Amino acid sequence: MLSPQDDNIGHQLPTTFNHVVSSDDRWTERYWYSGAPIDTGDVLLDLGLGWYPNKNIMDMFAGITVDNVQHSYRVSRQLGSAPLETAAGALRFEIVEGLKHHRLTLAENDLGLSFEIDWRASFKGLEEHQSFRRKRNRVEEDLIRMTQFGRMEGWIELNGRRIEVSPDTWYAQRDHSWGIRSVMQTDMITNGTLPTYKDFFWFWLTYQFEDFAISLFLKERKPGKPFFLSGLEIGSDGEEREIIAVDHEIEWADDPLGQTWSGGTLVLHYEDGGTRELTLVPQRGRFFLKGGGYGGHQGWDHGDNRGKLHSDHYVWDLSDPETRRQARQLGDHFTRVECGGQTGYGMSEYGVAKGYPKYQIAQRHEPL
Repeated sequence: MLSPQDDNIGHQLPTTFNHVVSSDDRWTERYWYSGAPIDTGDVLLDLGLGWYPNKNIMDMFAGITVDNVQHSYRVSRQLGSAPLETAAGALRFEIVEGLKHHRLTLAENDLGLSFEIDWRASFKGLEEHQSFRRKRNRVEEDLIRMTQFGRMEGWIELNGRRIEVSPDTWYAQRDHSWGIRSVMQTDMITNGTLPTYKDFFWFWLTYQFEDFAISLFLKERKPGKPFFLSGLEIGSDGEEREIIAVDHEIEWADDPLGQTWSGGTLVLHYEDGGTRELTLVPQRGRFFLKGGGYGGHQGWDHGDNRGKLHSDHYVWDLSDPETRRQARQLGDHFTRVECGGQTGYGMSEYGVAKGYPKYQIAQRHEPL
């Protein structure tokens, strides 16, 4: 099927842009954005998009956590005759200028959340190492991701309350991933049981300072023995430094509702021989990604066909034990970071599973 994108050069296959190289249903292309004001620490905006060309589906979410209450809007549509239009229902993503300026818009809807946000880059994008693995001889994941840091400007309205979004205070980050993506199932509603995991620790971090930023993804089964590590630092001059090892000493809150960082330090070792020590100061703002469909929620998983157009919304009191049980652990946790006299801000995602040799307090809860 022809689309306006087919008028541009850049084809990689002898077919149209709505086709991808693999017929695997798990082929996914995703956008993710998050932002938070550094002067309050308790507000967090999160949104994303998933394109599933082999399922004929695009789904999206947008949400905000304010005063420990999470508001989430989800929408899905069949691709139909607009396979590459990055919009569904009230939500729209617009690439005004690639790698520099994006516009994010949520029109009025039943949730009571709307916004008009301009995202502008503050650093060049970073290309994460390719993630490739097999499980029982089948390709389980073959994925690449880019991460980029920026600032947000515009406004947000939530049930009549207006929040001004200024680039002076709203630090933001985004990623863009594509390829065959492993399926994560953590939806307890459909089968009444909780999936279990064992023997690993992971974190994915995006931290931005005035003159440098760090994108880091670590997965390991034993401390200091990563089975996946992708870490890069980007300077304001565009120069990159690769991180080749990470020492971590994480402090965990004795949170009866789930896994929660309360602080800690990271020592980053660079390919050029340098090091940086980061001190983590987690803030109150969190957004649990199940509100965006990660792992599935109430029988609706990413890429599911919900018809021509379908939307839903949720309002979660994050202090409520049953809500947190459903939200589980995977989420974005706004974090202040101290490094060599400089202060940075960004998002932390993390989890530790039973059997990992460290962090026993966290292992009382599932990691995802």
